[in-house]
Amino acid sequence: MTEDSQNLDRTYRDPRGVLVRVVRWDAEKQQVIYRRDGYEHECMQPLELFRKKFTRVL
Repeated sequence: MTEDSQNLDRTYRDPRGVLVRVVRWDAEKQQVIYRRDGYEHECMQPLELFRKKFTRVL
């Protein structure tokens, strides 16, 4: 899968230690869109807060 701003596949750890998968980010609204395992809806977080609260898992 090719990665770009509309097609991301990156794993992060949320503030509670739960892994989430970033699927894309909205440049216009400056929001990161991610998915949680077992949760059917996409979640959103403003980019600035996401950077402060989430840690990338390599």
